[in-house]
Amino acid sequence: MRSPSSWWRPTEVTGRMVFIALVAFFAVVAGVNAVMIHLAISTFGGVETESSYRAGLAFANEMATAQAQNALHWDVTAKAVMTGDTTVVEVTARDAAGRAVLNLDASAALAHPTDRRADVAVALAGYGAGQFRGSAPAAAGQWDLVIELSRDGNRLFRSKNRVSLR
Repeated sequence: MRSPSSWWRPTEVTGRMVFIALVAFFAVVAGVNAVMIHLAISTFGGVETESSYRAGLAFANEMATAQAQNALHWDVTAKAVMTGDTTVVEVTARDAAGRAVLNLDASAALAHPTDRRADVAVALAGYGAGQFRGSAPAAAGQWDLVIELSRDGNRLFRSKNRVSLR
């Protein structure tokens, strides 16, 4: 029978062993990096917009539209109430003097904050001077209520507010 000290023999560390260990270590690191880079590039290209120039122009147009909207001094109120499986949206538009704004077309949408596929358009119809109402099926939870008021195809007002439906 062998003694326990004879089972294990210390081996001498040579320069060749150190070289092979270093090459193996860096090969594993480089391989993992290559796999991670490939996965990162193949799953998301990093492009948010096709043309940053067009996105900049759109932003400039939105800023001009927002300034024109502020100059109107309209008071637009909206209410979203959930009744059963349906959400009822009511919008009222008044000018700076408190009079109803006439001859408007209104549209609304319940935009899901994290999933565009869950967005719901709300068809609004006028039921009085400067008043609009519509309903759509929407689930309970956090939503962005997007309201747009326009006249003759020109958007005059847009707002986006977070609402909680219960």
